[in-house]
Amino acid sequence: MTKSPLQTVKDQFGDKSKLVAEVEKFTNNEDLWVSRLNKSKGLKHISNAKLIRLHATFQAVAEKFGTRAKLIDAICEIEKRAKDEGYKTRLRAYPVPRLWDLYKAVSKRAKNLPAPATPATA
Repeated sequence: MTKSPLQTVKDQFGDKSKLVAEVEKFTNNEDLWVSRLNKSKGLKHISNAKLIRLHATFQAVAEKFGTRAKLIDAICEIEKRAKDEGYKTRLRAYPVPRLWDLYKAVSKRAKNLPAPATPATA
């Protein structure tokens, strides 16, 4: 049986305030965070399940890429749109979880594509 979000928070972090503190470490870094947070409520009013997902996403992106810019460059490389500045500008407006989902989708799609056919030489 799967654990509830509350039980997961208690097991991994102790309590919600420690989880919020861990997520805030990522949000204080402008390299990863695009602020879309309601200033009056803050992270304390976000559900445990969403905070757990945010923490896992930020941790994965920080380990694999380090910054949002490198993640955006990786997406553009996979899609063969590295020189498309309009596309990069659009991606810069996306938050990290959306970029991470996009990266996973395009990398999975790129692995499933058949290899390009080589022209036969006569």
